Amino acid sequence: MEISSKYSPLEIEQKWYSQWLENELFKSVPDEREPYTIVIPPPNVTGILHMGHMLNNTIQDVLVRKARMNGKNACWVPGTDHASIATEAKVVNLLSEKGISKKDLTREEFLNHAMDWKDKYGGIILEQLKKLGCSCDWSRTRFTMEPDLYSSVIKVFVDLYRKGYIYKGSRMVNWDPKGKTALSDEEVVYKEVNSKLYYVKYPVVGSEEFIMVATTRPETILGDTGVCVNPNDERYKHLKGREVMVPVVNRKVPVVFDEYVDIEFGTGALKVTPAHDINDYNIGVKYGLKAIDVFNEDGTMSEEAGFYIGMDRFAVRKQIALDLNEAGLLVKEEPIVNKVGYSERTDVVIEPRISVQWFMDMKKFMEQNPEVLSSVMKDEVRFYPSKLKNTYRHWIENIKDWCISRQLWWGHRIPAWYDDDNNLVVAHTHEEALKLYKELYKRETDQLKQDDDVLDTWFSSWLWPISVFNGINQPDSEEIKYYYPTNDLVTAPEIMFFWVARMLMSGFEFRGLKPFSNVYFTGIVRDKQRRKMSKQLGNSPDPIPMMEEYGADSVRMGMLLCSPAGNDILFDISQVEQGRNFCNKIWNAYRLVSGWETSTNGTEFYKNYGPVIHNWMNGRIHKALEEINDHFDKFRLSDSLMTLYKLIWDDFCSWYLEMVKPPYGEGIPKADLEQVKHIFEDLMKLLHPFMPFITEEIYKGLNSENGFINATSWPKANTGVKALDYSEAFDLITLVRSKRNENGISPKITAEIGILTKTPEIYLPYEGIIQKLANVDKIILGELGKGFKAISGIDEIEIYFDGWELKKVDMNEIQTEINYLTGFLKSVEAKLSNEKFVANAKPELVERERQKKSDTLSKIAVLEEQLKTAG
Repeated sequence: MEISSKYSPLEIEQKWYSQWLENELFKSVPDEREPYTIVIPPPNVTGILHMGHMLNNTIQDVLVRKARMNGKNACWVPGTDHASIATEAKVVNLLSEKGISKKDLTREEFLNHAMDWKDKYGGIILEQLKKLGCSCDWSRTRFTMEPDLYSSVIKVFVDLYRKGYIYKGSRMVNWDPKGKTALSDEEVVYKEVNSKLYYVKYPVVGSEEFIMVATTRPETILGDTGVCVNPNDERYKHLKGREVMVPVVNRKVPVVFDEYVDIEFGTGALKVTPAHDINDYNIGVKYGLKAIDVFNEDGTMSEEAGFYIGMDRFAVRKQIALDLNEAGLLVKEEPIVNKVGYSERTDVVIEPRISVQWFMDMKKFMEQNPEVLSSVMKDEVRFYPSKLKNTYRHWIENIKDWCISRQLWWGHRIPAWYDDDNNLVVAHTHEEALKLYKELYKRETDQLKQDDDVLDTWFSSWLWPISVFNGINQPDSEEIKYYYPTNDLVTAPEIMFFWVARMLMSGFEFRGLKPFSNVYFTGIVRDKQRRKMSKQLGNSPDPIPMMEEYGADSVRMGMLLCSPAGNDILFDISQVEQGRNFCNKIWNAYRLVSGWETSTNGTEFYKNYGPVIHNWMNGRIHKALEEINDHFDKFRLSDSLMTLYKLIWDDFCSWYLEMVKPPYGEGIPKADLEQVKHIFEDLMKLLHPFMPFITEEIYKGLNSENGFINATSWPKANTGVKALDYSEAFDLITLVRSKRNENGISPKITAEIGILTKTPEIYLPYEGIIQKLANVDKIILGELGKGFKAISGIDEIEIYFDGWELKKVDMNEIQTEINYLTGFLKSVEAKLSNEKFVANAKPELVERERQKKSDTLSKIAVLEEQLKTAG
């Protein structure tokens, strides 16, 4: 078989992935083996592959492939999330482009459009994951709104409502004016923005006096129904029982006194807008102040505002400032930086708004499910990295009720039905609702109307490890009993509360068991300037073209080498190039070995040294394997890969193959070649979870009788392999090679080596290997008196190259260069020890200075070695 001179990843990847699918290599059904289960964090059905997905799914694939090779029944369940807000927004925009408005459609018509869009575009990201090499059981692909999963969500809602955990009420919520829906606290992202603080006069009724109030949101003045001051503030004590006039609307409102107000903050006076701030709402409830909602659901001013009706809230902010100034009521504007809440999905500023919504009583729920916290704190569910446990505990101990309703059509419709008087019943179906209504209200009707709202997307996602195995609808099925609890979860820290915590809640509530044993938190993928990768910054490479250019294995390796659990990943394309170079290195090794012919002639070297060479390489593999397994156990996947990288590049390619390679034009004994191929196969098995395509190609190429590599067993560490330590021999070979390079001596010129040593036994076993790899004619245990002097370990070495006269080294010139470099090094170190420089300079400048330091130290070391060995 002719092997291509270059590794062509695209052709090889397509070939093997097709064969894996045709042979159902990733398919899992319950059997007598130990299960290993991972459920994919379901990407949004609207999504396309980005760098975060690449990292997350590469890690999952590594774990799944390793488990398969460990003999477990590995089941990786793929699927997508319906993503209520994102999908509805996308469908609304697409319909708008066709001149169709959502408000002109019935709910059923809109949902048909949404489902058509999902069927046409919703599977893109899953197809992209196949290009990455993901070994999911695609026959198990799930979607959070497919019938089984839909009915699971409805069943859970009804169950929790009947247990008293779910209630409906009027409360302050986070309102998304673009999505026109409520959001949970976890769906609000706070950003630092440049704002203004407006100082406004509120005239005291019946006097020339006024109270000055500072606000960042003057547009909400229209909804003020009080001004609050601290009862201990001497400035305002005389205003007890008085009223002030709200600017613009000229509404008389009371001055109320409460210790909530900080005397030292701002003017010490707080405008109270109960409808648009949670703290104001609480004050309003306490003192009976009216709540006036000045905003429509799209963020424009409402009829209740009385002024600026229909104008956008931010346009009103500018206009009302002008009007207040004209009226002599605006004292000043002060620039400030403050934190403002944005909708995670639509990226618009949220509005606190009083709204009737469905909530889940989380404190009550947690009282009945304390394991949600204790399982993590006791390491029954292990977090990697463990430092995130404290963040988790803080959130659980300060948990708030979960707003679970959304004002959308795309999603799981809340199973609540109402009569004309707004009496409600909660039931699984309309038929059940009619029956239940008759029992509760002692009358019959056929006019019950279902709630228009849908459930928060996370209300379906929290059931994912259970519902994908139909464990809600069929809690005693073989599937759920076999595959649940799952083993490992790979996810991002930013959805620890959205998803991880809630899956623990549903797991203990509905199965009485933790949903997984380990949670591996990936970091945020950043560029080398430490900026988060995003479309807006244009610093996030498109994964598909990148895989097409470099190959999936190269991209996987590039991602994994820089991804310690929980820490941010500083991604640079050079890491992918390193992955490609590694693929080429392995490919060239494969071509080399495949080109060797077997022979029975000239086998003296192999007879003397073959067994010790193979034994040495096996020893290196088993030593590395212990490290690799330990790293896997601790979820240090990047460390596992780095150990393997060094094992293959340094030990296997740079030393082992060079030692065992037959001389040009000669052959290698068959038994030795079989040993080489066996070792090569073991290395490919170890590398396979990380780089599945090239390892499959080489594994099959080394022996056409081999089956699929992922169906083979993971190599076992054999601590009984006692290999000789070659370090002294390698140091000596490296020394000879470096002397050739320094002096421009051809590798073809033979060398003689003299060694002054008290321990000749450390060289004698490798004499033939040293002679072969360093092109040494003689090794003499004694002084030659005519060659380069050098030190290797604790021994004095003298190297003479046949026919080569020694060049005279200018010691003064070398020392002058060392002195210059030492001075330069001090200037670089001074800059790096300057905390202000390190803290404020651009990251790339700091990195450049660190590289200068490293390079200078290396140059000094080389020159000092020349001084030491000159003579």
